Amino acid sequence: MADNRLTALDASFLEVESPTAHMHVGWAALFSPPRSGPAPSFDELCSHIESRLSRAPRYRQKLAGIPLGANEPVWIDDEDFDLARHVIHETHSDWGELVDKTLSTPLQHDRPLWELRITDHLPDGRIGVIGKAHHCMVDGLAAVELAALLLDDTPEAADPEPETWRAEKSPGGMRLLVEGVVGRFADASQLVRVPAQFLRHPRRVLGLVGESLQVVRAAARSAEPAASSMVFNEPNSPRRHLASVQRSLEDLKRIKRRFDATINDVVLAVASGGVRSFLIEQGETPVRPKAMVPVSMRGTNETGELGNQISFIFVGLPCDEPDPVRRLQNVRGAMSDRKRRGEPEGAGSMLNLLGYAPRTLQHAVSRLMASQRTYNLTVSNIPGPAGPLYMLGCELDEVYPVVPISDDHAVSIGLTTIKDQAFFGVYSDCQSLPDADLLARAIGESVDELLALT
Repeated sequence: MADNRLTALDASFLEVESPTAHMHVGWAALFSPPRSGPAPSFDELCSHIESRLSRAPRYRQKLAGIPLGANEPVWIDDEDFDLARHVIHETHSDWGELVDKTLSTPLQHDRPLWELRITDHLPDGRIGVIGKAHHCMVDGLAAVELAALLLDDTPEAADPEPETWRAEKSPGGMRLLVEGVVGRFADASQLVRVPAQFLRHPRRVLGLVGESLQVVRAAARSAEPAASSMVFNEPNSPRRHLASVQRSLEDLKRIKRRFDATINDVVLAVASGGVRSFLIEQGETPVRPKAMVPVSMRGTNETGELGNQISFIFVGLPCDEPDPVRRLQNVRGAMSDRKRRGEPEGAGSMLNLLGYAPRTLQHAVSRLMASQRTYNLTVSNIPGPAGPLYMLGCELDEVYPVVPISDDHAVSIGLTTIKDQAFFGVYSDCQSLPDADLLARAIGESVDELLALT
């Protein structure tokens, strides 16, 4: 059962969840009708989704807590799994209102932590699908891969897969307790064996010193204070809004090539420009907010794995710089420096080490890392597939990512790409940031500003 246990990082997203911080990642997607023939019915879409669930057993599992809090929760089969509780038919014709309503509702923890809401009543004839899964279950890249599990790269869907899943009987509380305690002792024994391993292999000490320096740098960066008194760090409400902006991916690539940057640099630069314009429009003085930037640590052979395989970089967004090229150069230099110094790897090692700490310390660190003292907002780049995708012949037209926000954080900015288009999702708290559509518009204008200089 150890393979089904939450890691310390996975569990941290449960720890920081609250009635005003719904820790789900997700997306809002729009599909065009098939080029020939009728659009699939909701029942056909349900059958299609059910036929693909065998590819991802985690989506029929729920969390079981360990008695006495002896260890992190584990995933167990949901003996009462019912697809109808996860794939829901909506008749709402206002797409934006449906998206916001869905994202303002937390996932229920007595069942597998994911949900799809489908509406086939949009005025333009398209089909809308809103997907969300708890961050303890998937990171942003895995959420994109969840969508890919339901999609095909051709209009013709692959043949249904044979159903072989049978729920395993839920373990009793005593078994969960014993395995949890044994797991904690096993973790402790690994630390005890470390000195002996270095005595047998002295050269490993050099690697340990290098890794320790990376951890120290990452810890120091995370300890740098975030900007204070920002409009982005007011108390939250449960209500959410997803603002959006779409641009050609080629526009971002042109900026990337012209200024010798990466796509991620461009995303951070246009986010900086958008935030700067938004703050000025709100009558605020542009400051340099501290952004948390998730970094995927997945290897090429781990693309189908669920759970969180991410690290973090913290970087100040140069919103106080009026020149767009200097903003991009500033971001490019800062990100290059952090990568050269191994800060993503150091942060990953720091998160791994946290798994050996007492759970009370783990929870305290989780809350500190998610607080407004550590960062002001999140900016995340989630690459998507380069080719078209279809769901029962319906081509995916638009997809906007949802990057969760913890308490006292008003906004996250996510980007994903499909084919030749780039989609920004500006996910906000309705109470503390009611004007997120203005921020999304400002990000689009920031793209145009850099593009004009290419």
